[in-house]
Amino acid sequence: MVTRTRFDDSTCPVARSVDAIGDWWSLLIVRDAFDGSRRFGEFQRSLGVAKNILTARLRTLVAGGVLVSVPASDGSAYREYVLTQKGEALFPVIVALRQWGEQNFFAPGEPHSELVDRREGQRLRPLEVRSADGRLLDPGDTAVHKVSAR
Repeated sequence: MVTRTRFDDSTCPVARSVDAIGDWWSLLIVRDAFDGSRRFGEFQRSLGVAKNILTARLRTLVAGGVLVSVPASDGSAYREYVLTQKGEALFPVIVALRQWGEQNFFAPGEPHSELVDRREGQRLRPLEVRSADGRLLDPGDTAVHKVSAR
């Protein structure tokens, strides 16, 4: 059996983040949680994923502090999965992936879902990476620096 490579002790924040999220199913679960899914059955219907895979991904997301399992809001015996503060902090990641996908994987005029501002009903502006002084940055404007232990 192949052992999964772990990055939880890596000095790279991207590697640790990917390690925590795990795979595409986990990101799609988080996306669905932002869209209002809370129960196992809702995630399963939306994703069409096998129950054993969904169970494993939900466990991992709960163990990683991205979701929390709580009693159902309707008082039934069911459990619901709710984004934690750590999970909600993934919102810009989901928006960035959505916008990247819209830009790169759909032909002009091809139907797809859109994320809109509830109050105004308008599409979101594209995410931008800006410097501390507000300048728009591209990859050539940045460099990785190692941070020493504090």
